[in-house]
Parts: sequence; structure tokens; C-alpha cells
Amino acid sequence: MKALRTLIIPVLVVTVIAISQSVYVVKETERAVKLEFGAVVEADVEPGLHFKIPIVNSVTKFDARILTLDAAPQSYLTSEKKALTVDSFVKWRVSDVEKYYTTTGGDEERLRRLLIQRVDAGLRNEFGSRTVNEVVSGERDELMDKLTLQLNSIALDELGVEVIDLRVKKIDLPPEVSDSVYNRMRTERERLAKELRAQGNEVAEKIRATADKEKTIILADAYRQAEEIKGNGDAIATSTYADAYSKDPEFYDFTRSLKAYQSTFGSKSDILLINPDSDFFKYLDDSKAKD
Repeated sequence: MKALRTLIIPVLVVTVIAISQSVYVVKETERAVKLEFGAVVEADVEPGLHFKIPIVNSVTKFDARILTLDAAPQSYLTSEKKALTVDSFVKWRVSDVEKYYTTTGGDEERLRRLLIQRVDAGLRNEFGSRTVNEVVSGERDELMDKLTLQLNSIALDELGVEVIDLRVKKIDLPPEVSDSVYNRMRTERERLAKELRAQGNEVAEKIRATADKEKTIILADAYRQAEEIKGNGDAIATSTYADAYSKDPEFYDFTRSLKAYQSTFGSKSDILLINPDSDFFKYLDDSKAKD
């Protein structure tokens, strides 16, 4: 009995080890290939529980999620032979598991090196056919979309991976290039500012000319109205004076003489040399005669 127990225990241990070596699980976030003595016998193992023959079969698993390849900044020349330092990244995932395995041996670091080489070649070619202004401003999105399509086609064909996106995080300009770009931008802004100022001055001159014209018209119209009112007032005053004079001419002459005396003899020091028989003393003489 003891010998039987001694025999059963090793058998059970070997059985458990054999079963554990025969069973493997592929997760939903993984891709896997099944090998037989190093040769691929099942290219893309589906997620779930699977069996294999120990020693004969082996399984290599890969991450099936979208991964990020953050490349080191590289220097590229534009069509103007000006250097740009470009920092980019790539979003990728395994698409063709068999090709990915046969190309890289399942080594993700090797895949990164191969993918970086192709990204570098694509950026170098595209930057070399464009100017600094096209790369920095207007055509960046178009450039990235074009590169993504090209790189995806190459990566699928050669490496078995799908390139989801390729983007440039930052473009740094060397001092001599940045000075040139900034000077050109400054010149362009100054030109635009001068145009806007000229347009503003033109509009201002038109507004001032219109205002001066309206001012002249308003003043002329006001002067005309004032003269008309003044003339009407003088006419009414003259008519009033005439009516009053016609009613009592003697009284009118008397009041005018009094005003003349008042204005003439305003001060005791005033001296007036005049003929005593003059009409100026008419009412003074009359007043003496009555006394």
C-alpha cells in the first residue's frame, strides 16, 4: 500500500504538470500564434481556453491593444534646406499576427525600431518636398493624413501592424530659421497693419470731409435764418417806431432830444461847443420861456 501511494503521487504530479502545460488562455486584449517546433501552425489564435501538446507546441502572445510609439525628436531638412527638429508619435496595433511574428519574432522592441525607421523615412521625404511655412502652418494636417496612409500601407505589408495615426507633437526651429520665419511674419503683419491704417485714414478723411461740409451748410443756413430774423425784427421795429412817430411827432422829438441830452452831458467835465440857436437846444429854450 505504501509503495502504491509512493507511485501514485509522482504520477499525479506529472499529470498535473502535463495538463498545465497543455492548457493556455488567450485574453480579449491579446493576439497569439501557436507554434510546432518553431513553425507557425495556427496564425491567429482566438481568445479563450485552448490546448497544446507540451514540448511539441508553444504559444507566443502579443498585446492586441492600440499602442503608442513615441519617437525621439529628429532633424529634417525642408525644400529650402532649412533644418527643423520634429517630435512625433505613432498609434499602432498588431493586425497580421503571423507576419508580425515572422518579421519581428514577437519582439516589440524590434518592431519599434523597424517602425521608427519607416516613420523617419516618410517624414524626411515629405518635409524635404515642402517649405517651412507649409510644414509649420497650412499643410500640417494634410501632411499627417498622407503620411499615416503611406506608413499604414508599408507597415501592413512589411510588419503586419496597422498604423492608426501619425502626429507631430512639436516642431522646433533652429535660431537662424526661427529668426527668418519670425521676421517674415513680422513683415507680413506690418504690411497688413499699414493697409488697415491706410484704409482707416481714408475712411476718416471721408468722414471729416462730410462733417466739414455739413458744418458749412449748417452754419450758412443758420446765418441765413439769423439774418432773416434780424431783418424781420428791424422791419418790425422800424414799423413800430414809424407808427409811434406818426401818432405824436412832437412827443417823439422830445424823447429823442432827452436821450441826446443824456448821452451828451453824461459827465460834468464834458464840454460842448455849439451855436445857442441850434435846434439841439430847442426844448431847453422852450422850458426857459415857460418859466
